[in-house]
Amino acid sequence: MKKSEIEKLLIKNGFEVKPGSRHDIWKKAGFPPIPVPRHKGDIPKGTAQRILKDAGIKN
Repeated sequence: MKKSEIEKLLIKNGFEVKPGSRHDIWKKAGFPPIPVPRHKGDIPKGTAQRILKDAGIKN
């Protein structure tokens, strides 16, 4: 899954981004801060699943 696809899902679900140096931190009330790595290419499957799980998004 690409970073842009994860970001679209997070925005759609009401998360806001705070840019960081190596990761963007996504925040929403009632959820822990969710770091999303910034790198080219696909985010590893396990990492992407964990981000979506932490955000309460079913994929």
